[in-house]
Amino acid sequence: MTNLGFDLTCSQFHGYDRHSRRKQAVHMLAVGTRAPEFTLPDQDGRDTSLSTLLNRGPLILYFYPADFTPGCTRQACAIRDLHAEMLRVGLTVAGVSPQESARHLAFRQRYQLPFTLLSDPGKSVIQMYGVNGPLGFAVRRATFLIDPARYIRGAVLADFRIGQHAAFIRRALATSAR
Repeated sequence: MTNLGFDLTCSQFHGYDRHSRRKQAVHMLAVGTRAPEFTLPDQDGRDTSLSTLLNRGPLILYFYPADFTPGCTRQACAIRDLHAEMLRVGLTVAGVSPQESARHLAFRQRYQLPFTLLSDPGKSVIQMYGVNGPLGFAVRRATFLIDPARYIRGAVLADFRIGQHAAFIRRALATSAR
């Protein structure tokens, strides 16, 4: 295992237990833990697994609430603008949200996104990674760096500070280029 030296981890937010209506801590996956395997359909409807994405090297896996919203569009375009540099240092990127594959395809085409978008309408992977929104609504905006052995090497949770995700990726690029 290679520790890529990330220290940016925000892994706790508060949600509500829908049965007791009491506030409880909900945690996204922590740095150093093993990322759960999954298979989801991509924008073309093809099943894509975490292992397949990791065959090419370390992965930037980001979760976002919805296609075509202003914040998600800004985030996707920032990642698009960093994509060539990510490929140069051996990083792969994929986005996950609850929209259907056809919506992802339209979003990808409209904004010329060169990376995979995965559809999780049942939010099973969103829940496995601990990024489901409060009360089960929406999706938290989170980005993970996962190494080929499926260990999480870095993570950022920033729902409204979209620039923090691009900054996180830039740090991953700087670390990977060494």
